[in-house]
Amino acid sequence: MMNSSQSQTTPSVRLDKWLWACRFYKTRTLAKSMIDGGKVHYNGQRCKASKLVEVGATIKLAQGFDEKTVQVLALAEKRLSAPLAQALYQETEQSLALRQERAELRKTNSLFAPHPETKPDKKMRRQLLLIKSQQ
Repeated sequence: MMNSSQSQTTPSVRLDKWLWACRFYKTRTLAKSMIDGGKVHYNGQRCKASKLVEVGATIKLAQGFDEKTVQVLALAEKRLSAPLAQALYQETEQSLALRQERAELRKTNSLFAPHPETKPDKKMRRQLLLIKSQQ
């Protein structure tokens, strides 16, 4: 049995709750599904949503196009405002550099596949279909 003095000195928070409180994911259900899908790694290993988070742990997570690696600085059970939530973790230097590099690659890739300003009309669609059928 745990006595009350132990529970006060070592607070414990589930991984899905911590990810939700830090605003990585909008809902706890989404955080749980990302953990179950293998998109979140705790200290380099896959884990369950009920894993207890410890200060100093490394968490690697997928968020949209980006992958982040963060160090746990503090624990919180309730969802906080964005500035307070960002104080609970610190992103590693390698993670920041990799995210910036990938963002630049996405930007340059979009230059090679430009989107037209207007939707093609009937005549332009026929020309596109003709070009595609000749290839």
